[in-house]
Amino acid sequence: MFADSFWALLPAIIAITLALITKEVYSSLFIGIVVGGLLYSSFNIEGAIQHVFVEGMIAQLSDRWNVGILIFLVVLGSMVMLMNRAGGSAAFGKWAVAHVKTKTGAQMATILLGMLIFIDDYFNCLTVGSVMQPLTDKHKISREKLAYLIDATAAPICIIAPISSWAAAVTGFVDGANGLTLFVRAIPYNFYAFLTIAMMVTLTYSKFDYGPMKKAELASKVYGATEKKVGLVSSTFAEDQPTPPVSQKGKVIHLVLPIVSLIICCVIGMIYTGGFFSGENFIDAFSNSDASVGLVYGSVAALIITVIFYILTSVISFSECMNAIPDGFKSMVPAILILTFAWTLKSMTDSLGAATYVASVVENFVNNNALVSFLPAIVFVVAVFLAFATGTSWGTFGILIPIVVSLFGADMGNELMIIAISACMAGAVCGDHCSPISDTTIMASAGAQCDHIAHVSTQLPYAFTAAAVSCVTYIIAGFLRSWILSLPIGIALMVITILVIKKTPALSEVK
Repeated sequence: MFADSFWALLPAIIAITLALITKEVYSSLFIGIVVGGLLYSSFNIEGAIQHVFVEGMIAQLSDRWNVGILIFLVVLGSMVMLMNRAGGSAAFGKWAVAHVKTKTGAQMATILLGMLIFIDDYFNCLTVGSVMQPLTDKHKISREKLAYLIDATAAPICIIAPISSWAAAVTGFVDGANGLTLFVRAIPYNFYAFLTIAMMVTLTYSKFDYGPMKKAELASKVYGATEKKVGLVSSTFAEDQPTPPVSQKGKVIHLVLPIVSLIICCVIGMIYTGGFFSGENFIDAFSNSDASVGLVYGSVAALIITVIFYILTSVISFSECMNAIPDGFKSMVPAILILTFAWTLKSMTDSLGAATYVASVVENFVNNNALVSFLPAIVFVVAVFLAFATGTSWGTFGILIPIVVSLFGADMGNELMIIAISACMAGAVCGDHCSPISDTTIMASAGAQCDHIAHVSTQLPYAFTAAAVSCVTYIIAGFLRSWILSLPIGIALMVITILVIKKTPALSEVK
């Protein structure tokens, strides 16, 4: 009765709407899950309970990929706690303040680090957050702004990096054509990614914020980044944790070496799962990698290296290291709970046939020859909506990319197909970037230790602005069919839009 129709998206719509209205994410997600269970069972209570807990939550927590991500999250939380207690984070903060003397410099340093860590979005979110938090706190940059910078350099950067877990995911959804070649050719048309970068840089150098983010930044300037903010929903995960003892022996190396170890070990772990040590070349190993397992291998190895390093340098004792590990686990409990609910909610929409419904809507659009030049913009909008409602960009790839490829018969010479594929990827990243039930958005909140709904509500106006300009640019690209012309036009439109908002008080005022 409710399957394969608009009703399939209702649970996600309810959860997202409630979360944005009530500012309470746990109950909102759970209500959405319950609605999904009731729709699936045609309002049979016993069937709904079975579907929600057994076929939904337990199945998601038994999924190999999801368990790997949870382990990676816990290990990263433990490493962050270790770096804090060893005094590495504090020492880096002092060093960074001495060398990065402006708020603009701190934000640009965060953006550049996020762009450098392009291997995986989860890895990006947690690593950039732990490294840059001391610096951004010193310059009174709000945790909401830090979370935005992390989120905006996670998925948007991964989707234009040929060597990343995202490239591997996209190539896996392309049948009848060379997936990696198509991915590389689509990079210049990924307008949302490039315009998001342009937007961050423009906002940073113009020293301008608008909407709820402006309110968060003003409060941070007065109260500090880690303080409760009067009149805001903002808080941090860390605020509810007792202040741990910090070693006075910590140096910058006690943060740098663990992070470098983490990066190297995770890269090795990912290419290992892709068969690099069995004869595959580096690119193919990344394309075939199991990111979830590879990140677990890498993070556990880095954790062991970190503990040994701290003990050998006598910065903290073995018992203090062991005490920090469960405390790191505790700091990640909010993110784990939100992820669990988000995955369960996605399973509800999947079971109701959301993919089938959206696929039928897209096919109706693409079969209309009168709209062919508008196809990239249409695909972009549909991908944004689907990823926003389901909280998954990879799932959106899996639904839309095969439709676009089949429409053009995998004709690699058709520039419109390349643009439409890129529009699908860009829209999926945009929806994922906006959605409160997206795992990447949740990870960005965890990485910045920012209240999740505060991050979502402050980020939405920025993401929607970039999405609107991207949609216009895809319309232009649909007619010009050249990224050499379309991309500069899009970037110019993005910069002009920010400057117009800045000069228009009615648009930039605090809400």
